Amino acid sequence: MDGNGRWASKRNLPRTNGHSEGLKRAKEIAKAASDAGVRYLTLYVFSTENWKRTQQEVGFLMSLIHSHLKQELEFYTKNHIRIKLLGDRTGLPPEIQKDIEDSEKNTESFDGMTICLAINYGGRDEIVRGMKKIISSGCSSDSITEEMISKYFDVPELPDIDLLIRTGGEKRLSNFMLWHAAYAEFIFTDTLWPDYNKEEFNKDITEFQHRNRRFGAVTNE
Repeated sequence: MDGNGRWASKRNLPRTNGHSEGLKRAKEIAKAASDAGVRYLTLYVFSTENWKRTQQEVGFLMSLIHSHLKQELEFYTKNHIRIKLLGDRTGLPPEIQKDIEDSEKNTESFDGMTICLAINYGGRDEIVRGMKKIISSGCSSDSITEEMISKYFDVPELPDIDLLIRTGGEKRLSNFMLWHAAYAEFIFTDTLWPDYNKEEFNKDITEFQHRNRRFGAVTNE
């Protein structure tokens, strides 16, 4: 969800205004995804690299996450959305850890779409933490398979990415779900995240549905 800061700067507003507007857009897109029948939606909220930002901006983002998780239970309940965390929760402030724990517990029985909030997340970090869990479990090298490795990631049931959308004009992964994106389809848009709306989202879904996904195989065309 890239472009919050640039969206604010173009309007001579503080970067924090962009993040606030971006949160509204995340809610709109979550509803659109749920309505479209998407089963899993992952939102890249805060990366392991984002700690390098100013203390003021990091503090505001943590406050925004805290208030969102506290205030939006009704939204998740109404839409039967289940919440899961993707990322290293031990590196988050204690109150955010508690917010996430409460959100996961309060929504665990819902059978609609699952939203994975990637907070304090990095693709390499998830792989490293997963490898440490495997070593700690005492698994033999002969037992290691792709399926087994996946079971040690943050959300073991999370399937591989079908479609990865990046807003804001950048054309790179930025350490996002490196393992899960092996055969993802990509859509890069110049639209800044606060301007990205459900109409563009639905257009991107339609484009994805017309992609020819071969997964390395040769098909008759």
